[in-house]
Amino acid sequence: MSQMTEAPAAPPPDMYARRLANKDAIKRKRLLQLVQAALKPLKKNGFNAACFENREEARKAILDLVPPEATIGVGGSMTIREIGVLDDLAQRGHFIQNHWQAGLSQEALLAIRRAQLTCDVFLTSTNAVTLRGQIVSTDGVGNRVCAMTFGPKRVIIIAGANKVVRDLEAALRRIHDICAPLALGESGDPIPCVKTGVCTDCDSPARACRATIILDRRPMLTDTHVLLVGEELGF
Repeated sequence: MSQMTEAPAAPPPDMYARRLANKDAIKRKRLLQLVQAALKPLKKNGFNAACFENREEARKAILDLVPPEATIGVGGSMTIREIGVLDDLAQRGHFIQNHWQAGLSQEALLAIRRAQLTCDVFLTSTNAVTLRGQIVSTDGVGNRVCAMTFGPKRVIIIAGANKVVRDLEAALRRIHDICAPLALGESGDPIPCVKTGVCTDCDSPARACRATIILDRRPMLTDTHVLLVGEELGF
């Protein structure tokens, strides 16, 4: 004879109203929990990792990590631009290798990308950070993933909580299903994932998913800092 289970207690009468009223605070708390969960595994894997509640705190931390007169390389990162730190660095007199400047020739673009590999400090984001302390990034050209591993004296990786995922499988899925379609959305190229929003593992000449680097541990000769932010930043 099967035993009867008791019905769960009724929720407090005002629970749903409170949930609606506190929706933004609940979301902020969850985002901060995600970056805090990734912090310990990153440190265990040798990264100089820290988490911040918001982008303003992260901006100040970046400025503290950039030595005076250091040359700066910056990857093609929405996150870096959303934080707004490049204007601060320019005002401090840093020379910035930025291939997102308007009006650059193909020769100038290539020269800047190469120069980023030997700058003093490289600023970038990543596509995903796993709860196992891995940093997963995919490029089309490869200047970012190269600079993240060796070349610059210091690498500063900034990632919003929206990029924290459970494991490597989830990281790769995020890259193909979220990052690529969004990042390429304004390119004007006839890429299948941009047209449909779904990755087809295409062979398009404009495909941007070409070189993937998984940082399981901090690269031996690179002073790598990972700044996690309890907000949604970038793609």
